[in-house]
Amino acid sequence: MRWLLLAALSCVAAVPSLAGTPDYGPNLEGYDYPYPVRFFRFRTESQSYSMAYMDVAAEAAAPGAGRTVVLLHGESFCGASWGATIARLHAAGFRVVVPDQLGFCKSSKPVNYQYSFEQLAVNTRRLLDELKAGRIILVGHALGGMLAARYALMFPQEVTELVLVDPLGLADWRAEGVLYLTLDERYALELEETAERIRRDERASYYAGRWQPSYDISVRLLASLYTGSGRERYAWNQALISDMIFTQPVLYELGRLAMPTVLLVGSLDRADPFLDTAPQQAAGRLGDYPELARRAVERIPDARLIELDGVGHVPQIEAPDRFNEALLRAIEHPPEAHRSRPRP
Repeated sequence: MRWLLLAALSCVAAVPSLAGTPDYGPNLEGYDYPYPVRFFRFRTESQSYSMAYMDVAAEAAAPGAGRTVVLLHGESFCGASWGATIARLHAAGFRVVVPDQLGFCKSSKPVNYQYSFEQLAVNTRRLLDELKAGRIILVGHALGGMLAARYALMFPQEVTELVLVDPLGLADWRAEGVLYLTLDERYALELEETAERIRRDERASYYAGRWQPSYDISVRLLASLYTGSGRERYAWNQALISDMIFTQPVLYELGRLAMPTVLLVGSLDRADPFLDTAPQQAAGRLGDYPELARRAVERIPDARLIELDGVGHVPQIEAPDRFNEALLRAIEHPPEAHRSRPRP
């Protein structure tokens, strides 16, 4: 199962690959994001890499002025998948910072990397320090939800509010008996991805069997990464990232989240990344993300659940207006406990 990349966004001309899928380049050089992209260059694990990001300044006179929202993408998504949400938050007066994590989209694809949620959190914090972001409202989707939870656990004084959008990690796949695949096995599966397989999986797991023609751009973008000029490097990074997701659950630490937390979940979300290797008796539990979210809310001291009826795994793309209004309501008023507290 692979993950949806981007909503319909403008793009420049690209050269078709041998498979007939546009090749936008190994770092999506041939695809325009909805806002200017900059690059944070830094060293990690004894190598130099670049992290792509968008930093959309706030409107000074708007209600949200002075507050920063950081949006974290999901597995095989890009920061640009938040395009409609960035626009709505900007209109409401928030500063919005949206990175592409290492291994994704316009950021570097390491030859090898010891992926961990802790390391990705530290990378993200270094970017935010460089941007002088201050305290943040942290929003993470799918894989980005797991990363957002880890970031909030590591740096609790820096996160005023946490929003987890259809997050992964609400189950422990190993404990549920899901079959572990080696990196070699995962890499072989990643190399088999095609536009047709991506479209089939997205329709089934993201949209409850429904499909809109506008979703085809996401298929082309993801297929470009899997079949274009950087396919081997991208597939290997995705294998490493899948292993990280499987082996580093955050579920058992949710009770230590100290900040106000919202889980924002589509009622039709059944997009679990490891259902294809799960035992039959566990498949229903793993795939029912609304139920998993209800259990997670019981673990988190200050949490509430917002369920979007009739929506699947990617509400910011499938139902952007409803999602954006729900998100804005969730973060509209800053928590009193976090106001005017200096960042360490």
